[in-house]
Amino acid sequence: MTTLVTGATGFVGGNLARALVERDEEVRVLVRQTSNDLAIRDIKTTRMIGDLLAPESLREAVDGCDTVYHCAANYSFWSRQRDDIYQTNVRGTQNLLRAARSAGVRRVVFTSSVSTIGLPYSNSPDPDGPLGSEEMPPQPSHLVGSYKQSKYQAEQLAVAESDENFHVVVVNPCAPVGAWDVKPTPTGRIPLDFARGRIPGYLSTGMNLIDVADVAQGHILAMEHGKPGERYILGNRNLTLLQVFNILSEITGRRPPRIRFPHWLVMAVAYCDQWLESDLMRREPSIPVEGIKITRHPMYVSSTKAIDELGLPQTPVETALEKSIRWFSDYGYLPNRPS
Repeated sequence: MTTLVTGATGFVGGNLARALVERDEEVRVLVRQTSNDLAIRDIKTTRMIGDLLAPESLREAVDGCDTVYHCAANYSFWSRQRDDIYQTNVRGTQNLLRAARSAGVRRVVFTSSVSTIGLPYSNSPDPDGPLGSEEMPPQPSHLVGSYKQSKYQAEQLAVAESDENFHVVVVNPCAPVGAWDVKPTPTGRIPLDFARGRIPGYLSTGMNLIDVADVAQGHILAMEHGKPGERYILGNRNLTLLQVFNILSEITGRRPPRIRFPHWLVMAVAYCDQWLESDLMRREPSIPVEGIKITRHPMYVSSTKAIDELGLPQTPVETALEKSIRWFSDYGYLPNRPS
């Protein structure tokens, strides 16, 4: 059986490609000529040079494939990339689904985001309180920024494409951490910046963390056992941001931040940083405005459906964060390897 993985040079896609190769599956990966292939450089895959916005390259990539994992996305909170985010995440998804259907692909797993999951109410500070689930649509006020909005639109496209002859299963990863975060992703910057000593304070927010290796297994389980047209939250443990820092403190030996910054202050700093780095220096800002806006709504969700129906593994988040720190150290992102 031949399967195609898009986004294999990225964090989730790279870990998924590695997991599939370990299962001795025949894996194709869709990559750009300019992509950094560190995440898959040492594994055996068939490289298909192409782009989600080049339909002919997609037709060649899916030809002869039985299954497709669509992990590719522009995961960025930089407002200057707004057009590219929509083109890649929405139009690119549409192009790939059309190519897969035409090629006779029987089953697709689409990587969405926890960002498309609805929350019980607007701003719960308690990770043990009511949780978001697959049945809850997102509130419009929670779809902040181009990334969230584009992923929601792409998910709607994916669900609409699913029928009795073309099965599409949606997975909604939470905040993954672990090895092979080459870029790194916005989530991966949390342990990386902490280990670098670049976290002066914290916000009152939270998230659901999961080992990226479990996210990869969740994709495979969704391909094997997921119900067409349905979505599955791939998550593990709900934590406040301060709780995450406390775990990282145990791993790295660094003190957790003690100062809680008000959102209005961080937003003001983010707008100044946007003006300096984005507007003047034409580079991605260190403190993206959209990213700070998102933190107003803690993403506390339940993964019960994926655990019960798919058998989603639940590696302790402490282990996942330790793997993240160790990988960043081993690959030169940190000056010294943690003991």
